[in-house]
Amino acid sequence: ENDQMKYGSDYKFIPATSIGSGLGVEVVSDVYCYTNQIVNLCFIGEKNKEGFVIVDTGMPKSAEEIISVAKERFGETARPKAILLTHGHFDHVGSVIELVDYWEVPVYAHELEIPYLTGKLKYIEPDPTVEGGLVAKMSRLFPNEPIDLGNHVQPLPANGNVPELSDWKWIHTPGHTEGHVSFYREKDRLLIVGDAFVTVKQENLYDVYMQEEEISGPPRYFTPDWTSAWESVKKLEKLQPEIAITGHGIPMKGRNLRNNLKLLAEHFDSIAIPSYGKYIN
Repeated sequence: ENDQMKYGSDYKFIPATSIGSGLGVEVVSDVYCYTNQIVNLCFIGEKNKEGFVIVDTGMPKSAEEIISVAKERFGETARPKAILLTHGHFDHVGSVIELVDYWEVPVYAHELEIPYLTGKLKYIEPDPTVEGGLVAKMSRLFPNEPIDLGNHVQPLPANGNVPELSDWKWIHTPGHTEGHVSFYREKDRLLIVGDAFVTVKQENLYDVYMQEEEISGPPRYFTPDWTSAWESVKKLEKLQPEIAITGHGIPMKGRNLRNNLKLLAEHFDSIAIPSYGKYIN
Protein backbone atom coordinates (compact mmCIF):
# COMPACT_ATOMS: atom_id res chain seq x y z
CA GLU A 1 0.00 0.00 0.00
CA ASN A 2 2.84 2.38 0.86
CA ASP A 3 4.53 1.70 -2.44
CA GLN A 4 1.83 3.71 -4.20
CA MET A 5 3.28 6.93 -2.75
CA LYS A 6 5.64 8.79 -5.05
CA TYR A 7 7.25 12.18 -5.55
CA GLY A 8 7.05 14.12 -8.79
CA SER A 9 9.60 13.09 -11.39
CA ASP A 10 11.41 16.43 -10.88
CA TYR A 11 12.01 16.02 -7.12
CA LYS A 12 15.68 16.32 -6.23
CA PHE A 13 18.04 17.84 -3.71
CA ILE A 14 18.12 21.63 -4.15
CA PRO A 15 21.46 23.22 -3.15
CA ALA A 16 20.05 26.27 -1.34
CA THR A 17 20.88 27.14 2.24
CA SER A 18 20.87 29.86 4.90
CA ILE A 19 22.90 30.58 8.03
CA GLY A 20 19.90 29.34 10.02
CA SER A 21 19.96 25.90 8.43
CA GLY A 22 20.08 23.11 10.99
CA LEU A 23 19.09 25.40 13.86
CA GLY A 24 15.93 25.24 15.90
CA VAL A 25 14.26 27.74 18.19
CA GLU A 26 11.78 27.02 20.97
CA VAL A 27 9.24 29.74 20.21
CA VAL A 28 7.07 28.81 23.21
CA SER A 29 7.47 25.72 25.39
CA ASP A 30 5.44 23.46 23.10
CA VAL A 31 6.26 24.94 19.68
CA TYR A 32 9.68 24.31 18.17
CA CYS A 33 10.58 25.90 14.84
CA TYR A 34 13.35 24.14 12.91
CA THR A 35 15.07 25.48 9.80
CA ASN A 36 15.87 22.93 7.10
CA GLN A 37 18.08 24.65 4.46
CA ILE A 38 15.81 27.63 3.65
CA VAL A 39 12.42 26.49 4.98
CA ASN A 40 10.88 26.15 8.44
CA LEU A 41 8.94 23.29 9.91
CA CYS A 42 7.25 23.20 13.30
CA PHE A 43 7.05 20.55 15.99
CA ILE A 44 4.05 21.09 18.25
CA GLY A 45 4.06 19.32 21.60
CA GLU A 46 5.84 19.59 24.95
CA LYS A 47 9.48 18.48 25.00
CA ASN A 48 10.13 14.81 25.85
CA LYS A 49 6.42 13.97 25.68
CA GLU A 50 4.77 11.51 23.35
CA GLY A 51 2.23 12.55 20.75
CA PHE A 52 3.57 15.61 18.98
CA VAL A 53 2.43 16.95 15.60
CA ILE A 54 4.61 18.17 12.72
CA VAL A 55 3.67 21.09 10.47
CA ASP A 56 5.31 20.82 7.01
CA THR A 57 8.17 18.48 6.12
CA GLY A 58 11.02 20.49 4.65
CA MET A 59 13.10 20.06 1.54
CA PRO A 60 13.66 16.95 -0.59
CA LYS A 61 16.13 14.42 0.91
CA SER A 62 15.83 15.79 4.46
CA ALA A 63 13.89 13.00 6.18
CA GLU A 64 16.82 11.62 8.22
CA GLU A 65 17.61 15.08 9.55
CA ILE A 66 13.97 15.68 10.51
CA ILE A 67 13.66 12.29 12.23
CA SER A 68 16.80 12.95 14.27
CA VAL A 69 15.50 16.39 15.34
CA ALA A 70 12.24 14.75 16.45
CA LYS A 71 14.09 12.06 18.43
CA GLU A 72 16.28 14.63 20.10
CA ARG A 73 13.30 16.71 21.15
CA PHE A 74 10.73 14.06 22.02
CA GLY A 75 12.73 10.90 22.74
CA GLU A 76 13.99 7.96 20.69
CA THR A 77 10.66 6.15 20.53
CA ALA A 78 8.36 9.16 20.16
CA ARG A 79 6.38 9.47 16.97
CA PRO A 80 4.05 12.19 15.75
CA LYS A 81 0.28 11.72 15.81
CA ALA A 82 -0.10 13.54 12.50
CA ILE A 83 1.62 15.63 9.84
CA LEU A 84 -0.15 18.86 8.88
CA LEU A 85 0.65 20.66 5.64
CA THR A 86 0.23 24.39 5.07
CA HIS A 87 0.40 23.61 1.33
CA GLY A 88 2.00 21.17 -1.07
CA HIS A 89 4.96 23.02 -2.62
CA PHE A 90 8.17 20.97 -2.85
CA ASP A 91 9.91 22.74 0.05
CA HIS A 92 7.01 21.97 2.42
CA VAL A 93 6.40 18.35 1.39
CA GLY A 94 9.97 17.49 0.42
CA SER A 95 10.38 14.63 2.90
CA VAL A 96 6.78 13.70 3.62
CA ILE A 97 6.80 10.23 2.02
CA GLU A 98 9.82 8.99 3.99
CA LEU A 99 8.31 10.39 7.20
CA VAL A 100 4.94 8.73 6.56
CA ASP A 101 6.73 5.46 5.82
CA TYR A 102 8.90 5.71 8.92
CA TRP A 103 6.22 6.76 11.41
CA GLU A 104 3.05 5.47 9.71
CA VAL A 105 1.11 8.65 10.41
CA PRO A 106 -1.77 10.37 8.60
CA VAL A 107 -1.23 13.61 6.65
CA TYR A 108 -3.80 16.43 6.60
CA ALA A 109 -4.16 19.29 4.11
CA HIS A 110 -6.92 21.56 2.82
CA GLU A 111 -9.29 19.79 0.47
CA LEU A 112 -8.33 22.16 -2.38
CA GLU A 113 -4.70 21.09 -1.94
CA ILE A 114 -5.46 17.35 -2.06
CA PRO A 115 -5.40 17.07 -5.90
CA TYR A 116 -1.81 18.42 -5.85
CA LEU A 117 -0.91 15.81 -3.23
CA THR A 118 -2.53 12.84 -4.96
CA GLY A 119 -0.99 13.21 -8.41
CA LYS A 120 -4.05 14.80 -10.05
CA LEU A 121 -2.85 18.38 -10.56
CA LYS A 122 0.55 20.04 -10.88
CA TYR A 123 1.40 23.47 -9.55
CA ILE A 124 2.10 26.43 -11.81
CA GLU A 125 5.59 26.60 -13.28
CA PRO A 126 7.85 28.72 -11.08
CA ASP A 127 8.47 32.12 -12.67
CA PRO A 128 12.21 32.89 -13.01
CA THR A 129 11.36 36.17 -14.81
CA VAL A 130 9.58 37.69 -11.81
CA GLU A 131 10.93 40.85 -10.19
CA GLY A 132 13.38 39.81 -7.47
CA GLY A 133 16.86 38.41 -7.13
CA LEU A 134 18.85 35.25 -7.66
CA VAL A 135 16.48 32.87 -5.87
CA ALA A 136 13.76 33.89 -8.30
CA LYS A 137 16.14 33.14 -11.18
CA MET A 138 17.09 29.81 -9.58
CA SER A 139 13.44 28.88 -9.25
CA ARG A 140 13.44 27.28 -12.70
CA LEU A 141 15.15 24.36 -10.90
CA PHE A 142 12.35 24.04 -8.36
CA PRO A 143 10.11 20.97 -8.59
CA ASN A 144 6.45 21.57 -9.40
CA GLU A 145 5.26 18.11 -10.44
CA PRO A 146 2.59 16.70 -8.10
CA ILE A 147 3.48 14.14 -5.50
CA ASP A 148 1.11 11.26 -4.83
CA LEU A 149 0.36 10.40 -1.22
CA GLY A 150 -2.54 8.16 -2.21
CA ASN A 151 -4.85 7.45 0.71
CA HIS A 152 -2.28 8.67 3.26
CA VAL A 153 -3.52 12.26 2.92
CA GLN A 154 -6.95 13.45 4.01
CA PRO A 155 -8.74 16.78 4.13
CA LEU A 156 -8.64 18.93 7.25
CA PRO A 157 -12.05 18.91 9.00
CA ALA A 158 -14.41 21.44 7.41
CA ASN A 159 -15.22 23.04 10.79
CA GLY A 160 -11.73 24.53 11.19
CA ASN A 161 -10.62 22.09 13.87
CA VAL A 162 -7.12 20.65 13.68
CA PRO A 163 -6.68 16.88 14.17
CA GLU A 164 -4.76 16.03 17.37
CA LEU A 165 -4.52 19.73 18.38
CA SER A 166 -7.69 20.70 20.21
CA ASP A 167 -6.75 24.31 20.93
CA TRP A 168 -5.71 25.14 17.35
CA LYS A 169 -7.78 26.18 14.34
CA TRP A 170 -6.85 26.18 10.67
CA ILE A 171 -7.56 29.24 8.51
CA HIS A 172 -7.87 29.13 4.74
CA THR A 173 -5.28 31.58 3.38
CA PRO A 174 -5.25 31.07 -0.41
CA GLY A 175 -3.26 33.01 -3.01
CA HIS A 176 0.15 31.38 -2.85
CA THR A 177 -1.73 28.14 -3.53
CA GLU A 178 -5.46 27.44 -3.75
CA GLY A 179 -5.63 25.34 -0.59
CA HIS A 180 -3.01 27.14 1.46
CA VAL A 181 -3.78 27.19 5.20
CA SER A 182 -2.34 28.81 8.31
CA PHE A 183 -2.72 27.48 11.86
CA TYR A 184 -3.76 29.64 14.81
CA ARG A 185 -3.91 29.15 18.57
CA GLU A 186 -6.00 31.82 20.22
CA LYS A 187 -4.80 31.39 23.82
CA ASP A 188 -1.34 32.82 23.02
CA ARG A 189 -2.24 34.31 19.62
CA LEU A 190 0.36 32.15 17.93
CA LEU A 191 0.21 31.87 14.16
CA ILE A 192 1.93 29.33 11.92
CA VAL A 193 1.65 31.13 8.63
CA GLY A 194 3.16 28.85 6.00
CA ASP A 195 3.90 31.07 3.00
CA ALA A 196 0.88 33.42 3.27
CA PHE A 197 3.54 35.96 4.21
CA VAL A 198 7.20 35.45 5.11
CA THR A 199 9.77 37.35 7.18
CA VAL A 200 12.55 37.40 4.61
CA LYS A 201 12.65 38.59 1.01
CA GLN A 202 12.51 35.06 -0.35
CA GLU A 203 13.52 36.04 -3.92
CA ASN A 204 16.81 37.58 -2.85
CA LEU A 205 19.75 35.20 -2.34
CA TYR A 206 21.62 37.45 0.11
CA ASP A 207 18.54 37.98 2.28
CA VAL A 208 17.67 34.27 2.23
CA TYR A 209 21.22 33.28 3.13
CA MET A 210 21.59 35.91 5.86
CA GLN A 211 17.95 35.59 6.99
CA GLU A 212 17.65 39.39 6.89
CA GLU A 213 14.44 40.19 8.73
CA GLU A 214 11.85 41.94 6.59
CA ILE A 215 8.17 41.17 6.32
CA SER A 216 7.27 40.27 2.79
CA GLY A 217 4.42 38.72 0.83
CA PRO A 218 4.43 35.10 -0.32
CA PRO A 219 7.42 33.95 -2.43
CA ARG A 220 6.93 35.74 -5.75
CA TYR A 221 8.21 33.08 -8.12
CA PHE A 222 5.53 30.62 -6.99
CA THR A 223 2.44 32.79 -6.33
CA PRO A 224 -0.20 32.98 -9.09
CA ASP A 225 -3.14 34.72 -7.37
CA TRP A 226 -2.15 38.05 -5.86
CA THR A 227 -5.71 39.24 -5.18
CA SER A 228 -6.42 36.27 -2.90
CA ALA A 229 -2.94 36.54 -1.38
CA TRP A 230 -3.71 40.12 -0.28
CA GLU A 231 -7.08 39.09 1.19
CA SER A 232 -5.34 36.33 3.15
CA VAL A 233 -2.83 38.78 4.65
CA LYS A 234 -5.69 41.09 5.69
CA LYS A 235 -7.46 38.13 7.32
CA LEU A 236 -4.33 37.21 9.32
CA GLU A 237 -3.64 40.84 10.30
CA LYS A 238 -7.15 41.08 11.84
CA LEU A 239 -6.15 38.35 14.31
CA GLN A 240 -3.52 40.71 15.79
CA PRO A 241 -1.13 37.80 16.36
CA GLU A 242 1.48 37.94 19.10
CA ILE A 243 3.87 35.50 17.37
CA ALA A 244 4.12 34.45 13.74
CA ILE A 245 6.20 31.54 12.49
CA THR A 246 6.53 31.78 8.72
CA GLY A 247 7.62 29.25 6.12
CA HIS A 248 10.76 31.29 5.40
CA GLY A 249 12.62 33.68 7.69
CA ILE A 250 12.76 33.97 11.46
CA PRO A 251 9.72 34.09 13.78
CA MET A 252 8.43 37.60 14.46
CA LYS A 253 6.81 38.77 17.70
CA GLY A 254 4.89 41.45 19.49
CA ARG A 255 4.63 45.03 18.33
CA ASN A 256 7.26 44.51 15.64
CA LEU A 257 5.10 41.80 14.10
CA ARG A 258 1.84 43.72 14.37
CA ASN A 259 3.29 46.96 12.96
CA ASN A 260 4.91 45.14 10.06
CA LEU A 261 1.83 43.06 9.35
CA LYS A 262 -0.38 46.16 9.36
CA LEU A 263 2.01 47.78 6.90
CA LEU A 264 1.89 44.69 4.67
CA ALA A 265 -1.92 44.49 4.80
CA GLU A 266 -2.27 48.17 3.89
CA HIS A 267 0.50 48.39 1.28
CA PHE A 268 0.52 44.86 -0.10
CA ASP A 269 0.40 46.18 -3.66
CA SER A 270 3.70 48.07 -3.30
CA ILE A 271 5.49 45.72 -0.83
CA ALA A 272 4.48 42.26 -1.99
CA ILE A 273 3.13 42.30 -5.53
CA PRO A 274 5.99 42.29 -8.04
CA SER A 275 5.90 45.00 -10.70
CA TYR A 276 6.47 42.42 -13.45
CA GLY A 277 6.33 38.68 -13.92
CA LYS A 278 4.43 35.90 -15.60
CA TYR A 279 1.54 35.92 -13.09
CA ILE A 280 1.02 39.69 -12.91
CA ASN A 281 -1.93 40.70 -15.06
